[in-house]
Amino acid sequence: MRHYTDKEIEELPSRYRAHFINSCTGFKSANLLGTVSEDGISNVAIFSSVTHLGSNPPLLGFVLRPTSVERNTYDNLLKSGVFTVNHVNQNFIKEAHKTSAKYEGNVSEFDKTLLSKEFLDDFKAPYVKQSRIKMGCEFVNEYFIKENDCHFIIGKIKHIYVDDHIQAEDGWLNLERAQTVCIDGLDGYALPQILNRFTYAKPDEAIHSFRDLGS
Repeated sequence: MRHYTDKEIEELPSRYRAHFINSCTGFKSANLLGTVSEDGISNVAIFSSVTHLGSNPPLLGFVLRPTSVERNTYDNLLKSGVFTVNHVNQNFIKEAHKTSAKYEGNVSEFDKTLLSKEFLDDFKAPYVKQSRIKMGCEFVNEYFIKENDCHFIIGKIKHIYVDDHIQAEDGWLNLERAQTVCIDGLDGYALPQILNRFTYAKPDEAIHSFRDLGS
């Protein structure tokens, strides 16, 4: 097994190090975040850092890179107070990846890709029409991460839209059926496979597979 020390990691070429460190922590979520500017320009950008924070209240968070350069998503969500989170599905990974390009603030990524925007139930931020699972979120708070000058954004989920035949009777979403993809590193896209589901784990009690229970 190859061993890297922290000194060796620091001395790696910048691009090599970025690919290496971004993939060593495992697969990450793939989501498109939609926002709108004060001028009405819809922005959509891919993020691999969206994570669940809690279910009551329903909160999620994501990391924004340093704002020493223009960050349209950050500027827009602070001013509008809302944003959307849209799962990236297998059928549009190339178009989703295109949104990682650095477009000017007056350019909408929807106009530069084959992604389609839609506005639902009077929510101000745009959703990605092709996405099979999408959420409308309200900005709640942000925390500055002094170690790397990033910002951690917290949002409250106000709306959830789920395509038919994805949700189980107990509320669980079958992301394999939704063809939700994940990200390996900076630019690798993968389609996960559900291996099993298990009952709630309690100390010294057996857990059971949902398959064994006939679910």
